[in-house]
Amino acid sequence: MFTSVDDVSARLAETGYLASPAVATTIFLADRLGKPLLVEGPAGVGKTELAKAVAEVAGARLVRLQCYEGVDESRALYEWNHAKQLLRISAGRDETWDEARTDIFSEEFLLPRPLLTAIRGDEPTVLLIDETDKADVEVEGLLLEVLSDFQVTVPELGTITASRRPFVVLTSNASRELSEALRRRCLFLHIGFPDEELERRIVRLKVPGLDETLARSVVRVVGALRAMDLRKVPSVAETIDWARTLLALGADHLDETVVRDSLGVLLKHQDDILKAGAKLDLDAV
Repeated sequence: MFTSVDDVSARLAETGYLASPAVATTIFLADRLGKPLLVEGPAGVGKTELAKAVAEVAGARLVRLQCYEGVDESRALYEWNHAKQLLRISAGRDETWDEARTDIFSEEFLLPRPLLTAIRGDEPTVLLIDETDKADVEVEGLLLEVLSDFQVTVPELGTITASRRPFVVLTSNASRELSEALRRRCLFLHIGFPDEELERRIVRLKVPGLDETLARSVVRVVGALRAMDLRKVPSVAETIDWARTLLALGADHLDETVVRDSLGVLLKHQDDILKAGAKLDLDAV
């Protein structure tokens, strides 16, 4: 998909995703080596958006598996359309079981879920396995088969192997430790909070109506909040939301009133808001 690291940076920027050199390099290597990419970091730093941006620049279909506690093989891989199977069995009452079984366990009754959909596709595909750390450990065993050989075994149909490997992005907020076996199969990328200059560029790109001076003030205040011992520090997504909030309020500079009244956009816990209100010194930032 990409010819060089600079090509990655330039094409992602066209979609509105400003990638650091480390991000651009890892994306290039994942594409060139055909390896899945595990992206880890705090919520709201652009892990999911990175996969979406790669799909956009590549003109690829985005297939997303959203992980959560309790997701299982039937939700991740495939399941059978049981209602349709029962109707088919009822319609063929004079058939033997062997005759009916051959029919009902065919492609017509198969419901492919994200993993199987991505493997069977013959078009450019980006497979996003989002918030992998929220899935149960058992799901990792399923992912190992898929990511090792890019194939899936459906007992009734046989082994289905990818004719065109998808570009795979796994994201994790590190709420639990992923297995070493899964990590070995992937290239690793950690996306943390961007430095001040990059975050300012991101804010100016996403909120074009914000002037340069206010954008700098916004990023510095957010940086000061991140340095505090808070339950949940503001993410990049919340920096952008705050910039849009200030623009909507018509604020042309930051003062204590504006900051105090809009802290709920940045901070999501009352004790964090109280702590920030007491400790934040606008003159120092």
